[in-house]
Order: sequence, then structure tokens, then C-alpha cells
Amino acid sequence: MGIIILLIVGGVCGWLASLIMRTDAQQGIILNIVVGIIGAVIAGFLFHVNMTAGITIESFLYALLGAVILLAIVNLVRRGTVR
Repeated sequence: MGIIILLIVGGVCGWLASLIMRTDAQQGIILNIVVGIIGAVIAGFLFHVNMTAGITIESFLYALLGAVILLAIVNLVRRGTVR
């Protein structure tokens, strides 16, 4: 059951991050999930947040922040600028 929740939360975080970074038209649902999950991992490393303790508002916001950081890095590599 935990993996299903991880996919749902990852998808929501990835989707919200793609809306914030204005890359939603370029991504599908699978890429949104991947961005959200990798964003949560990035947030865990950068901010020392335990993402396995359960889904809280704090962990959700950190995962969203990590996903935005990931999309900013991808934009830098692709275009050379952050929107």
C-alpha cells in the first residue's frame, strides 16, 4: 500500500512543480510521478527530512520544493536559463 501512496503523492508533487515551473505541457503523468519521487529524494538529502516517516504537510512541501529544484536544474541544462 505504501508504494501506491508514494506514486500518488509523487504524481501530485511533480504535477504541482511542473505547473510552478511552467513545464506542464511538456510532461506526461509518468514524468510527473518520476519528478515528484526524485524531488522527494532531493529534499531528503538537502534538508535532512525523513520522508519515510509518513506523509505530512511538511514532507509534502519539502517534496514539492525538491521537485521544483529538480525542474530548475533540468531547465538549466536544456535551455541555459531558469524560467
